[in-house]
Amino acid sequence: MNGSSRVGGVTPDERARFDRALRPARLSAYAPGEFVGQEGFMCASEIRSLAVKAGIGPGVSVLDLCCGIAGPGRLLTRELGCTYLGVDASATAIAVASRRAGSLDCRFEVSPIPPVPSGPFDVVLLLETMLAFPDKETLLDEIAVALRAGGRFAFTMEEGQPLTDAERARIPHPDTVWPVPLTEMLSVLERVGLHVRWQDEVSRSHWDVVDSLADAFAAGSSDITASLGSRALDELLVTHRRWSEWLRAGRVRKFAFVVEKPQQCLRPRPEDAPASSRGSHEHRILGSAPRSAAP
Repeated sequence: MNGSSRVGGVTPDERARFDRALRPARLSAYAPGEFVGQEGFMCASEIRSLAVKAGIGPGVSVLDLCCGIAGPGRLLTRELGCTYLGVDASATAIAVASRRAGSLDCRFEVSPIPPVPSGPFDVVLLLETMLAFPDKETLLDEIAVALRAGGRFAFTMEEGQPLTDAERARIPHPDTVWPVPLTEMLSVLERVGLHVRWQDEVSRSHWDVVDSLADAFAAGSSDITASLGSRALDELLVTHRRWSEWLRAGRVRKFAFVVEKPQQCLRPRPEDAPASSRGSHEHRILGSAPRSAAP
């Protein structure tokens, strides 16, 4: 449920049209300098911070999965000097990204995800799109393979129990909405051989952005309806209001992660680890993270 293309049910090749129609509202919703063409709820300062934590810098090879029009990717390439490959299923979005990248050291490919390009890459990004994958373990396993030893995977995720049938009936295009419990995500990361370096809950900041975006879309409803139609506007508003409701209630929480592929990438089998070791690892990770989503 993170942005017009991923949660509002926008088909891939509508993304460029949505970008044009929603850009004025998005610019007004974010604080000055915080909108850089992103399609989710992260601010530019959050994108920079996550990239630095993942070790992105000059000469670092970055793979950005589901990059869309690559606002975050272009920001990071311009400011941090990395080499960048953005991949998205939408040829239209990639055409926009390529045109806007100009002379930046960016490459783009049109491809569904999965499969994940083979790499190896120093850093893989997946921003505001984990929600759309029902089979997260297959995706994460391919990302682990694409990373070089010592490489990092930086991503955001929506944490919570699977939606009920009643909840699915209240949102547009529920086939794109697959939250996952935090303990399950941590277990999958361990199974595919990725170790958590850093995690943080970002529910509060994203809740603020959701509310600001919903207000901006409502304020710009006439222009948005003229460009996209009333159904698209209604779906945007319902999606963002439902997301605000769930964040406020703690039904779903937002997290940001940086995880690492060890230098010696031998994947431990869960049955090989003693029970005490598994328990202490989970306590160490979980103990540092959850902050309440309530104000």
